[in-house]
Amino acid sequence: MKPAASPAQTKARAIAAGLEQLLASGALAVGDRLPSESSLAATHGVSRTVVREAIAVLRACGLVQSRQGAGVYVIRQTRFGNELLKPVDPSRVSSAIELLELRAAVEIEAAGLAAERRSPAQEGRVLEACATFQSALDRAEPTADADFAFHQSIALATNNPRFAEFLNMIGSSIIPRRRISGEGEDQVSADYLRKIQGEHEAIASAISQSDPGAARAAMRAHLEGSSVRYRAMIE
Repeated sequence: MKPAASPAQTKARAIAAGLEQLLASGALAVGDRLPSESSLAATHGVSRTVVREAIAVLRACGLVQSRQGAGVYVIRQTRFGNELLKPVDPSRVSSAIELLELRAAVEIEAAGLAAERRSPAQEGRVLEACATFQSALDRAEPTADADFAFHQSIALATNNPRFAEFLNMIGSSIIPRRRISGEGEDQVSADYLRKIQGEHEAIASAISQSDPGAARAAMRAHLEGSSVRYRAMIE
């Protein structure tokens, strides 16, 4: 018989479940830093040991990642088991192109709606996510998580939760280069990433300027550009 959970374990699981709900709702997005251990402990009236156990649960589910000296960051908003679409097949570049075509059907409109509906805070999050990608690029660090966070910030700025739910459903496959390159790390050139960032900046600028037509056009150019780049891998 499985032993009953201790009171501390029960509290840790409850805290983990609460944090997981925040992730799924978009209140905490990919790239966001979790509150500190001391803050969570004070909020829930528990020890920091209990908080660490709760965070360990989230880490085991692939939702957060600890960064030495920097804290714990969100890397995914739903568990891997919640993916309803098949992930990108790293052995087939055409699999990434298929996903980009599906994303275009949703994300082009999301960009336009974000330009129409975004709040000042949501605009700030889009611009911040764009800047985070640039910062990772400048430091030659992996950019896939920052890339996902940028697209998620746009989905949230539509103020229609279904767009964010769609991206969460796709999960890490939304950035197919991390699957094709292996081990979730960027294995592409800096020039390639600079092109992506230039496209991100065009999208963010159009959203910031409340120009839905330009936002849709910029997102279309971005996703079609990605498709061209992946097709070049086949040829």
